[in-house]
Amino acid sequence: MFPGQMQNPRYALVAYVRNSVGEFVEKLRKELHPDSPHLPAHVTILPPRCLQGTSTEAAARELLEEVCSTVEPFQIELDGVETFVPVTPTVFLRVSRAAYRMRELHDRLNTGALSAGEEWPYMPHLTIAKLGGEGQAQDAARVAQQRWSEFNGSRVIDVRELTFVREEGGSTWVDLAPVPLGRSLVSKQGY
Repeated sequence: MFPGQMQNPRYALVAYVRNSVGEFVEKLRKELHPDSPHLPAHVTILPPRCLQGTSTEAAARELLEEVCSTVEPFQIELDGVETFVPVTPTVFLRVSRAAYRMRELHDRLNTGALSAGEEWPYMPHLTIAKLGGEGQAQDAARVAQQRWSEFNGSRVIDVRELTFVREEGGSTWVDLAPVPLGRSLVSKQGY
């Protein structure tokens, strides 16, 4: 086993936000919490979890591809800045439109190899920063609310492709595979 490699790695499924909202969040994160590791802006579909039983990464990927091939791409829209205080000192942008689509996808994928009892109820959001304490989170939320009110770009995110990721240590995540939504997958059966 290599240093930093976890015996039971955790996996997650995310949709990267690679537009002006993503740039806004990454810049704001650096301002509010400069010591935090760089994580690309994303909305999480499946929060971190270990694979069930003797399941393999390959089995998890097959499940993801099978389910996601039946889900058409969709759009979500972001709304106001909120926090998860007092549960956790996290500042985030709330998904206001089509959050139900993300919840439905989460529920469909939270099965088999990827089944997990969530630590908290699943709530679609885009994390801005996880701070060291409640006071820091409240201060950061005030700054984030001001910056968000000045943001002039589109608040809509196209969810067309998800990414299956694995934790490699503390706060480092590695992309394992892109998972497109819809029937764009080519059959691996060779038919």
